[in-house]
Amino acid sequence: MSNKNRWLILAIVSSALLLIVLDTTILYTALPRLTHDLAASASEKLWIVNAYPLVMAGLLPTMGTLGDRLGHKRFFAIGLIIFGAASLIAAFAPVASILIAARALLAVGAAMMMPATLSIIRVTFTDAKERSLAIGIWSSVSAGGAGLGPIVGGLLLEHFWWGSVFLINLPIVVIAFIATMILVPHHAGDKEKKFDWIGSVQIMLGLVGLVFAIKEITRRGGSMALAVGALIIGITALSLFIYRQRRSAAPLIDLSLFQNPTFTFGTITAMVSSFALVGIEFIMTQRLQLVLGLSPLQAGLFVIYIPLASFITGTLAGLLLNRYPALRIQWMSLFVAAIGIGGYLMFHESNYMLQVACLMLIGAGLGSGMSAASSAIMNHAPSHKAGMAASIEEVSFEFGGASGIAILGSLSSFIYTMSLRVPGDLNVPSTVHDSIDEALLAAEHLPAQAADSLKEAASTAFDQSFVVVLATGAAITALSGLVILAVAYKVKTRRSLIVKEA
Repeated sequence: MSNKNRWLILAIVSSALLLIVLDTTILYTALPRLTHDLAASASEKLWIVNAYPLVMAGLLPTMGTLGDRLGHKRFFAIGLIIFGAASLIAAFAPVASILIAARALLAVGAAMMMPATLSIIRVTFTDAKERSLAIGIWSSVSAGGAGLGPIVGGLLLEHFWWGSVFLINLPIVVIAFIATMILVPHHAGDKEKKFDWIGSVQIMLGLVGLVFAIKEITRRGGSMALAVGALIIGITALSLFIYRQRRSAAPLIDLSLFQNPTFTFGTITAMVSSFALVGIEFIMTQRLQLVLGLSPLQAGLFVIYIPLASFITGTLAGLLLNRYPALRIQWMSLFVAAIGIGGYLMFHESNYMLQVACLMLIGAGLGSGMSAASSAIMNHAPSHKAGMAASIEEVSFEFGGASGIAILGSLSSFIYTMSLRVPGDLNVPSTVHDSIDEALLAAEHLPAQAADSLKEAASTAFDQSFVVVLATGAAITALSGLVILAVAYKVKTRRSLIVKEA
């Protein structure tokens, strides 16, 4: 294959990847207007955002294995078609329930494409240095695209209605499909590879059950019995999945891959990086609009420093991986991100340049961490398991993102509900305690003075939840970096002993 075609193929899969990750975060700036127009509840609001990454995470092991079996080019092309059709449905959804269903269908198309993008890179770039650089660029697009989502959403909402954030997918889908059919070479899949439908259902039930339990526990008026039931189903399904995979001759996920610490902690770094990036960006864009009163575009432009720094350091990390151990880059990246999150917590009401510096630290740390994680996973798996490794990598990213929204978003809602103090003379519906969106919606029907009192109380409660969320995100990121540092030290010590004995 010519050098030119290799990089053109990278451009094709990267453009599809950009669509997939944009749809994870593009709703952040559109969410307040969308929630208002569809009269979505606090729970529906979280599911509108979370249906996409959660369903994708549940399907990725299935789609990675099917891609290995049927051929990644074919799967990639079909995924593009499904993604385009679901985007059209989502754009014109009349109610929240249809939008949630459309987001789930978007996830089906994305889950078909995601493992294929990395697998196509894995088989296209045979030189190790070129492959590390290609994966670094891929990771930069992933981290940067997630950060660009709020900006793209803000730009569109300046001129169009919220459905435009989905319609923008269609021209790119068409171009990518045509380019794929012309340029991407066909690689025959392994027809002998068996497919485990039972395992696929088990992991889907497990992931959905866990996230649903988190949402129900933190929801005001949530059912503890329902939450416990969902938690039991989730844990049981995941336990059965692991049990089945260990005994299967053709597992969806080969658990022996996790015997390599670099591979294992690559998945952990991917999960934590995505958890922090998606969860914190979600809560940050909500505060910028709902508390500070910024427009969607202004909110998107404010966080642009995160994707800019992510793209630069993600590509740089891809180059440095040929010189330094992946584990070292992973723990250093997470520490940098934790310092950035903690710094923003300290300075989020201070000098603008200090806030920008902290945002860039967040982006730099998470971007390099994602790149190091992707390279560690893909370079420590055999080529015939490229689709499986890619699906594991993407499950880590998508489940990390879904967990970030579920845990940090639900924590924000919980603290908001506990902190809200509505003035006693105001006659307002109980739903104002569910979210700041519903408090602002209720304020539209109050006299001016009463409306201002309710808005001030809701903003104060949300700011208190914002502080707790950032502190939690910083702590989780720093603790993860510390664990990986300890593992890296042990690996280095073990290798030194082996060299001395030899």
